[in-house]
Amino acid sequence: MKVLVTGASGMLGGATARALAARGDEVTVFQRHAAELGLREVLGDVADARAVARACEGQDAIVHLAAKVGVVGTAPQFTAANVDGTANVLAAARAHDVARVVHVSSPSVAHAGEPLVGAPAGPADPHGTIGHYPRTKAHAEQLALTAADERAVVAVRPHLVWGPGDPQLIGRIVDRARTGRLALIDRGAALIDTTYLDNAVDALVAALDRAAEPSVRGRAFVVSNGQPRTVAELLTRICRAAGLPAPTRRVPLPVAFAGGAAVERVWAKLERTDDPPMTSFLAEQLATAHWFDQRETREALRWTPRVPLEVGFDRLAAWFADHPER
Repeated sequence: MKVLVTGASGMLGGATARALAARGDEVTVFQRHAAELGLREVLGDVADARAVARACEGQDAIVHLAAKVGVVGTAPQFTAANVDGTANVLAAARAHDVARVVHVSSPSVAHAGEPLVGAPAGPADPHGTIGHYPRTKAHAEQLALTAADERAVVAVRPHLVWGPGDPQLIGRIVDRARTGRLALIDRGAALIDTTYLDNAVDALVAALDRAAEPSVRGRAFVVSNGQPRTVAELLTRICRAAGLPAPTRRVPLPVAFAGGAAVERVWAKLERTDDPPMTSFLAEQLATAHWFDQRETREALRWTPRVPLEVGFDRLAAWFADHPER
């Protein structure tokens, strides 16, 4: 197929683009800055409808990953990238008769703060979510699945994707551990699912191949390794892979939540763009169980994770050994 991958400058987007090209698809990548993937590239902002339309011309399918992530930024900034950007992708798909769209979403679109224990992929709810990112991603997913009436659209929600060289989840944890700022919320006992990078890529490719099937089209699927671990164990394994001691400092959830809310207000007032040390959303995420029933996802996509967590952590340790400066 001729496949457009938006957001290919990110870890998951770039890895997905490379995987599609490796199997023989003709891949075009679309992002704001050069991704240096050796693939056909169209530069532009997903919030620019003309740029998106130019990138979609002649494509058979789209894997839409471009989004504003994190906790720093204003509501209009998140809306422009996540909601308006998705609307632009769907409009361009309609205009150029692109048959398939894989919309990459997030489990946070259906998370209102309550524990998720063996949960299914609940409906996206912009009104029940916490924060600009999950709210706008929920709205975007609703837009995407509505378009399934006219073309093969599927939403995939990879949960906490990580891997060697990851500057987001892994990079932030290691940076905080090195500077003595990594702490457990309460006892770090909440069970959380994560997804090794290769498994997330395989799931997106499987969703692309099966988007037109009745059991897949118009639905949302949470993707994870299906190996929930406590927050304490996950942080310990990541720190050990980087050659750092495990976190021992503990902060009660009410203190972390209140402190995070205060920090958010300061960051917004100062218009800072760097990551705050804590936010109310992060405190809640680190203290609340969220892991998912993967049986339906695996059956519908005919996909199973091929890299278990143990192998993933071994690969992460090997990467840090080869990149001591990181």
